[in-house]
Amino acid sequence: MRWRVLFFVSLGVNLALAVGWLAVARRAGSSNAPPIAEPAITPLVKTNVVLRRQFFSWQQLESADYPTYIASLRDIGCPEQTIRDIIIADVNALYAKRRANEIITPQQQWWRSEPDPVVTRIANEKFRVLDKERRTLLAKLLGTDWEGGDLATLPRPSRPGVVLDGPVLGVLPVETKQAIESLSIRAEDRMQAYLDSVRAAGKNPDPAELARLREQTRNELAGVLSPQQLEEYLLRYSQDANNLRSELGQLKFFNATPDEFRSIFRATDSIDQQLQALAGSIDPNSIAQRAALEQQRENSLKLALGPERYEQYRLLHDPAYQQAFVDAQAAGDPTSAATLYQINLATLAEQNQLRTNSAMTDEQKAIALKQIELDHLKALAEATGQELPPEPPPVVVPSTQPTTTHVIRNGESVATISFKYGLPVSVIRAANPNLDFNQLKPGDSIRIPQFNQPPIPVP
Repeated sequence: MRWRVLFFVSLGVNLALAVGWLAVARRAGSSNAPPIAEPAITPLVKTNVVLRRQFFSWQQLESADYPTYIASLRDIGCPEQTIRDIIIADVNALYAKRRANEIITPQQQWWRSEPDPVVTRIANEKFRVLDKERRTLLAKLLGTDWEGGDLATLPRPSRPGVVLDGPVLGVLPVETKQAIESLSIRAEDRMQAYLDSVRAAGKNPDPAELARLREQTRNELAGVLSPQQLEEYLLRYSQDANNLRSELGQLKFFNATPDEFRSIFRATDSIDQQLQALAGSIDPNSIAQRAALEQQRENSLKLALGPERYEQYRLLHDPAYQQAFVDAQAAGDPTSAATLYQINLATLAEQNQLRTNSAMTDEQKAIALKQIELDHLKALAEATGQELPPEPPPVVVPSTQPTTTHVIRNGESVATISFKYGLPVSVIRAANPNLDFNQLKPGDSIRIPQFNQPPIPVP
């Protein structure tokens, strides 16, 4: 290199100048300088120290065979306590990787609102087998007392982190898993600090601020995970996925498949984030935006599920349909759920109409409601092809209740008579327990309970 050449040239010139200056000085002082005694010569003492540069690499010690690994550590003078800690940490890491890659845990089934008991049982059994294998290996390598020392010296996490297992998150590099753990802890600390601050101020958390904090965590995760990995993480641990699991769990019978859950999440996640950011805003513009987003969410759900599954999803939000589905399943005919639902709706309407009828006494309402209940059971049995329940004792109107006689005219039915007198059909049936209302014809007479309300003229 050029700088080296210049360095040596400069050094040579300086040495030459120094030698010339010394020669001139000796000549000038040789005539009057006293003689100088010769210094005593001390013999040189040689030592046996040899300096040699050492290149140490940890790979020289590591081995796939643990006994060889331990022997290598002892050969370099590693303390036994350190050897024990190194081996325990290495074995624990080995089995942690096996657990992440070999076991299907309930957390991996992010589409289920409740854990699958079969998957849970199998996962617990495999955990037990692997842990027994780990303990056996450590006892063989370090002796049966290895665990006591482990608990005394190795640090333990102060709080549990997220579970990173399965075919997507389980195979992440150790460095990536550590980064995710750190991000998760920081996000938890941020959220807790905010909740503590608003609690100390005597306020309620701002939904928009909570949404902002969650969005910050997502952005940080996106910096270390690929899109596929990030989606897997969000499906398992995001607030939107938790809300979706809770909603589908309340539907009870929807039973979303993994593909359906993923489709719903993809269709609604970004919209839900926007809705959360607008939560609590009461200005007209924000209200209009929320309404538009909610409609957009509903349309996205329709596209994600398809017409048939969306209709079932929509109906299952109605408790009356859920009950119809239960009845249909109990009858062994799930396809009859829609029919039973219509029967349930008609029964509810009749019950509500009866309860708001101010012309009836409480006793009369109780009798009529009992009759509606019996008619409802009969209709359910007929719709599902079940045997009809046994006929109960006839329900009669108390003898103290005054009645009037109505003669059937052409074109009249029980429904028109019910409307004319302002009485539920069940009350008219109860007052005529010995009549077959399916065989009524003009000229037949029926008893009509009398109330203060006059009959409505029928043209």
